[in-house]
Amino acid sequence: MKKSVSIIGGGPAALLLAAFLDPQKFNVTIYEKNKTLGRKFLVAGKGGFNLTHSEPIAQLVDRYTPSHFLQEALLDFDNLDFQKWIDTMGIPTYIGSSKRIYPEIGIKPIEVLNAILDVLSKRGVTIQYQNTWTGWDSDHNLVFNDAIEVQSDYTVFALGGGSWKVTGSDGTWLELFKTQGIEVIPFKASNCAYGVNWNPDFIDLYEGNPLKNIAVSCGDKSQKGEVVLTRFGLEGNAIYAISPQIREELNDKQNATIFLDLKPTLSYDDLLHKLKKSTLKKTSEKLQKELKMSPAQIGLLKIYLSKETYLNSELLAQNIKKLPIEIMGFALLDEAISTTGGVNLNALDENFELKMLKNHFCIGEMIDLDAPTGGYLLQSCFSMGVYLARHLNSIP
Repeated sequence: MKKSVSIIGGGPAALLLAAFLDPQKFNVTIYEKNKTLGRKFLVAGKGGFNLTHSEPIAQLVDRYTPSHFLQEALLDFDNLDFQKWIDTMGIPTYIGSSKRIYPEIGIKPIEVLNAILDVLSKRGVTIQYQNTWTGWDSDHNLVFNDAIEVQSDYTVFALGGGSWKVTGSDGTWLELFKTQGIEVIPFKASNCAYGVNWNPDFIDLYEGNPLKNIAVSCGDKSQKGEVVLTRFGLEGNAIYAISPQIREELNDKQNATIFLDLKPTLSYDDLLHKLKKSTLKKTSEKLQKELKMSPAQIGLLKIYLSKETYLNSELLAQNIKKLPIEIMGFALLDEAISTTGGVNLNALDENFELKMLKNHFCIGEMIDLDAPTGGYLLQSCFSMGVYLARHLNSIP
């Protein structure tokens, strides 16, 4: 006789779990609070639909904080496995210049989602829409919409984090978990904008300008890429990648210091040589013509450095390589691309099962993990879903 699996939430982790569960062993039902599945999956696709990242798996594993918790799942179903799987559904992919993996040009996010939903349909997965999970009854049966009780052999929570509430990922389940004594951690913004107390004249002039081909560091972590100057502060892939380090400093000291390397391809000695050998008289012209620096980069140096430092080649080169910027805080939680917090890792075993509730599992962004943008968060969800499916499939 088939056993029942109730999956609560309809995001990428849930979809891959349902796609890989054995239909000969399980009756699978997804309970979704919205009228459609994959709302956040589709929203993520609006800015360039990178499904995962192409870097070697050993490097990919190290992108997560902490990395050890996801290692087995990522090795079991990695970025190449995902590419092969989605290709079998008629969704070919390509590797972009950033090494991110995208559906071939012309394929829209909704087409990717529909291809996955077609797999679920063929495997007999039932989807119950507009069913909001509101807790358990006294026998630990699931309750939806404060009235509907559901018995299930296995329950899998894929409830998402605390950002982008418009998609249904509102994090209200934290309180329900607390009532069961499950250890949870408040959500915090990750992959978000960070506040900087800009000089008003500077930001009036350069708001919206990118700082391209730079490196950003905090603590012992450095990331090359791009950031954008905003009225609030800084955002972009280079600063998103060091979110764990910034967040740690903010938690400890209420502010954090990041360092910008405005010319990561040149050493200090290279910079100094170019500045000193230049026949140009004005420092700004040297920066623009000899070092190919943008007006926004030059403006940043001018506003942060004293006139004496700016005109001193040695000190200027030092600051081009390591310009300190003070971070004052996070963007609003709901404006973050993703969040940390949620279910404490110590509350789960190696198969994502809640230690306090037998046959109850948690996967996806609701777990207290951190992943940078660039396809890493999606890949973690894909890998967790498949890993748990294979675990359940293996149970006699």
